[in-house]
Amino acid sequence: MTIPEDFKTRLKIAKSRIKKEINNDEAKRGSFMGNAFKLGTELVAAVAVGTIIGFILDSWFDTKPWLIIIFFFLGAAAGMINVIRAAKRMQERD
Repeated sequence: MTIPEDFKTRLKIAKSRIKKEINNDEAKRGSFMGNAFKLGTELVAAVAVGTIIGFILDSWFDTKPWLIIIFFFLGAAAGMINVIRAAKRMQERD
């Protein structure tokens, strides 16, 4: 009993399509992880920079801990704004 050539051809095409879909899914998953890492990094970096600026200014003006607290929240607000902007850009791109 032999398999017709037409069936072999269709089977080969189906297998190649499945491989392409698997590769696309893996690429999308990597892309999502990269986007999540980017958003998290933007938020953490803004908070860290704000806190460091507050710490330096507190040392200069001897107002501890007030400027650290103020710049911490300013950094958090700036980080959230950056995350929202980046998310909108990602959404428009996709």
